Amino acid sequence: MKWWSRVNPGGTPLAEKIRDLLLRPGDEPVAAETELLLMFAARAQHVRETVLPALERGAWVLCDRFTDSSFAYQGGGRGLHAALIAVLERSVVGIRPGLTLLLDIDVAAGRARIRSRDPQPDRIERERDAFFERVRATFLSRAAAEPARFRVIDASRGVDEVVAAALGALRAFADAEAA
Repeated sequence: MKWWSRVNPGGTPLAEKIRDLLLRPGDEPVAAETELLLMFAARAQHVRETVLPALERGAWVLCDRFTDSSFAYQGGGRGLHAALIAVLERSVVGIRPGLTLLLDIDVAAGRARIRSRDPQPDRIERERDAFFERVRATFLSRAAAEPARFRVIDASRGVDEVVAAALGALRAFADAEAA
């Protein structure tokens, strides 16, 4: 891969400021619509400043989360309509990934990993298990609906196995693109 970016959201100075607003726990609850619009604002900035120029140069772009995450988190988790998210994906971001790697793990194991990594969870990580069950179900539903674009990887395995599976999926995609 020629290029890597962290988009959760983020990836540019402005997008990182938006990310901080979204993830920092605060006193004021964040409306689901506000969360969605801020996610897309950060992605739009990142796409315009970083992703599109890289694609125009012929570089590969690898992002940590993208618009499928909004379908899962703000759609499945928060209950916002997928049609609204699809409109934002088309009109604000304007691109879709050619390949999406879905690192799938059950909610309890995923939460344990988060706690071991960071004892101070961010605002979204503080949600209840039911929220994350809806998020996971939405991701898996999207993967089932678009099997040509998604590769579901069992993330409950060891790190080396997960990395090997992800790299294998990327190689297979690159080989198919080159053919």
